[in-house]
Amino acid sequence: MAHNLEHTIAVLSRTPSTMNAMLRDLPEEWIHRNEGDGTFSAFDVIGHLIHGDRTDWIPRARIILEHGDTKPFEKFDRLAQVRESKGKSLPQLLDDFARIRAEKLDELRALNLKPQDFERRGRHPALGIVTLSQLLATWAVHDLTHLHQISRVMAHQYREVVGPWTRYLGVMHCNGHSE
Repeated sequence: MAHNLEHTIAVLSRTPSTMNAMLRDLPEEWIHRNEGDGTFSAFDVIGHLIHGDRTDWIPRARIILEHGDTKPFEKFDRLAQVRESKGKSLPQLLDDFARIRAEKLDELRALNLKPQDFERRGRHPALGIVTLSQLLATWAVHDLTHLHQISRVMAHQYREVVGPWTRYLGVMHCNGHSE
């Protein structure tokens, strides 16, 4: 399947409401527990998505459009949500995420991208040369990865209590997928 901006926006626009439906009003144990040291809770994931929307996707798209691959992207702080989410509630984060995502999608639409823009190149600090098309497709798949991650983290909380059914529950056998 080739990258399609309308399809990308369709995924990106649904993530906040999906996260909201999945997480709002759950007991604290479901949103703050993780899979162990160095792993994200559902709360952490929402903070991470907010930070990414503020500092990563659209700023990097603008760098590609304005500077091409002559100016590398700023390094992304994968743990910024720890300090940025401190003292906030999950409902606050969910509301912030919905608002910020809508703003960023408006910014994306306002770029009025043309077919030739998608092949424009940027420079990722670790991956090297990437295209605008790859960046935008990655934004959508990044959301899907974190939806999967939240499902996995939540399932992990019941890893002992499902008993022998664990063999039929694929989410119980799935490890993290990031390097």
